[in-house]
Amino acid sequence: MLTCIIRYHIDPTKKAQFETYARSWGQAIPRCGADLIGYFAPHEGSSTLAYGIYNIPSLAEYEAYRTRLAADPLGRENYEFAQKERFILREDRTFLRLASAPHGCGA
Repeated sequence: MLTCIIRYHIDPTKKAQFETYARSWGQAIPRCGADLIGYFAPHEGSSTLAYGIYNIPSLAEYEAYRTRLAADPLGRENYEFAQKERFILREDRTFLRLASAPHGCGA
């Protein structure tokens, strides 16, 4: 299992638009095959960093998921919304693998 962490640099004056964008992904991402952990908007500290986090079984599954997401009506609409509103200044994706499992008390 891989965890994809998307780091967004957003326009701090357009946080509401980012939150609308995040809610739409909350519907489209699970429907297209990824396990969405959530989208996170700035609250305290940096006013320009936001995150989207989801799990996907493999990079091959990621490629298939991206194809489904691009074809999904809500996915397409959300991409267009982001382009029109220009609240995302930069977007970076990192794929991580959980290295600390199992968690908990091992006594």
